[in-house]
Amino acid sequence: MIFKTLKPFVVVGFLLISPISFANTTLVAVASNFTKPMTEIAAEFEKATGHTAQLSFGSSGKFVSQVENGAPFEVFLAADENTLLKLEQVGLAVAKSRFTYALGKLVLWSSTANYVDEKGDILAKGGFQYIALADPKLAPYGAAAIEVLTTKQPPAQAGGLVS
Repeated sequence: MIFKTLKPFVVVGFLLISPISFANTTLVAVASNFTKPMTEIAAEFEKATGHTAQLSFGSSGKFVSQVENGAPFEVFLAADENTLLKLEQVGLAVAKSRFTYALGKLVLWSSTANYVDEKGDILAKGGFQYIALADPKLAPYGAAAIEVLTTKQPPAQAGGLVS
């Protein structure tokens, strides 16, 4: 599992961030798609340092707004790199402190058996009644889903949608 490979690096990353490693509690904004792994990482961080990570989970877009309005997060794990680049460019993030901590995929899923084929051609054919996705204004995965849907191409050609 990729997470097990990344976990030591993320814990070490926490340890290297100064002055956070000296604080009793580190305030961390975490994109919702990383909730489970980050909960495990926070537990490892506490074991390794004796300090705690106070985790806040939500959309990257909402966290950007909170940071712009003075939220005191010390670590921000966003769902995409552009979110953090924007904060860095306006001086609200430490320059060159960004790194990729995980890679994600869009997933097309249905509760109806065999409704979604391996290539996700249902998107090109239509015939579905509802599609649920994250708010594209707030969540990078929502924006990526809109991009795939507006191309009206099978996902394998649109870049990254998997069944």
